[in-house]
Amino acid sequence: MDFELTEEQKMFQAMVRDFATNEVKPLAAKIDEEGKCPAEIIKKAAGLGLFGITISEEYGGSGGDYLSMAIAAEELCRASASVGTVFLASLSLACYPMYKFGNEEQKRKYVTPIAKGEKLACFALTESGAGSDAGALETTAALQGDKYILNGTKIFITNGAEAEIAVVFATVDKSLGNRGITAFIVEKGTPGFSVGKEENKLGIRGSSTTELVFENCQIPAANLLGEQGRGLRVALEAIDSSRVTVAAQAVGIAQAAFDDSLAYAKERQQFGQPIANFQAIQWMLADMATHIDAARLLTYRAAWLKDHDMPFMKEAAMAKVYAAETSRMVTNNAIQIHGGYGYCKDYPVERYLRDAKITEIYEGTSEMQRMTIARTLIKEG
Repeated sequence: MDFELTEEQKMFQAMVRDFATNEVKPLAAKIDEEGKCPAEIIKKAAGLGLFGITISEEYGGSGGDYLSMAIAAEELCRASASVGTVFLASLSLACYPMYKFGNEEQKRKYVTPIAKGEKLACFALTESGAGSDAGALETTAALQGDKYILNGTKIFITNGAEAEIAVVFATVDKSLGNRGITAFIVEKGTPGFSVGKEENKLGIRGSSTTELVFENCQIPAANLLGEQGRGLRVALEAIDSSRVTVAAQAVGIAQAAFDDSLAYAKERQQFGQPIANFQAIQWMLADMATHIDAARLLTYRAAWLKDHDMPFMKEAAMAKVYAAETSRMVTNNAIQIHGGYGYCKDYPVERYLRDAKITEIYEGTSEMQRMTIARTLIKEG
């Protein structure tokens, strides 16, 4: 059993860490405060090939593996969870189904510009009445001639404001239940497609989260993604894969909080000595480090399984639920170690706590992850 990254993966990790530390981290507080990810950062990340890590060179990517995607997610989110979210929502969540299920023309037209970082993408599944229960969506798609007519509203769509390409899920027949759900590719600027309310969020404030509104939106039948009535499979496969990178995101946020806490504990003086000398702080740091290491190993295992075309749904759920809850615990402890300073925006640990919370919610709540794990265990047993 080999726990070492390959030399190529180590070099990639060092490259992303250097970019994240020197280019992203200095802007992290400003990104959070202004609620916007600078286009220049996206451009620089694209220049490094980050938006096409898992896409083959044929379609503008670098042909890397999913473990490298997890490494990039951790390093970017260690510097700014907002920047990491923009990256993950475009590549890991939205581009994945187009790359996996799209035909040759769709890949050339849509995957290539995303992989090159020329365009951002978003994944539009969630609705007000269809969150964890994705099969309950109400957005409709009616085939008329050579076009589909979309009507409905999506909510909580990451990259919704900036994305030029959207993967949208709608039902062609509500009476068919899950078997009516179908995936489509919709371009920004299509008549009847508009961006609605932008949410004012607790964390990951530099990534937009919006409504997408479809009012008699006509799209070519050629923009059907995969087969009609097989859209739920498209959605769930994308979400399963994305859970691995959300776990990596949680690890990155937790690692940032731990790094700052360790440095602070060694510098902060109380009772004539650094607070790192006190057992209460030492045990807190020990628990933080142990949980982070375990979360990272779970994440790497899930990514490795996916890279080797082995079943990974249960392992992805385990990685996500454990990493997300670790991130919440670690960031909370980070504020405790910083004391009153940790509660103030002069220190980044309060931002880490706000950013960490979403990892317990999107791409399936922690409760849904436990359901997935339990059902798989029962089935396997």
